[in-house]
Amino acid sequence: MAMDRIQFQKGLSLPAFLEQFGTGAQCEDALEQARRPDGFRCPCCGQSAHYLLRAGKHKTYPCKACRLQTSLISDTLFQSTHLALSVWFMATYLVSQAKPTCRPWH
Repeated sequence: MAMDRIQFQKGLSLPAFLEQFGTGAQCEDALEQARRPDGFRCPCCGQSAHYLLRAGKHKTYPCKACRLQTSLISDTLFQSTHLALSVWFMATYLVSQAKPTCRPWH
């Protein structure tokens, strides 16, 4: 029987995942870096000048120019959730690491 290449591809181990994304703060930092690699820009006016607030569970960015408040999770699939980001990151990890048990197309 031939080796199943999908089954043996490298992935991120669970301990390595937990070291990188184990806390809510680590997940927030990763999401912030993924969404805003060049820093904050207001989605309304495009200015970068902002304040940093912690209103509720997540960071909130009020724009200094137009005063629009944007949170870290606004306009993402996490926007209306009540689950912690660490739960979402863990679910994404588990789904992405699942290996198919059979391939019905063969």
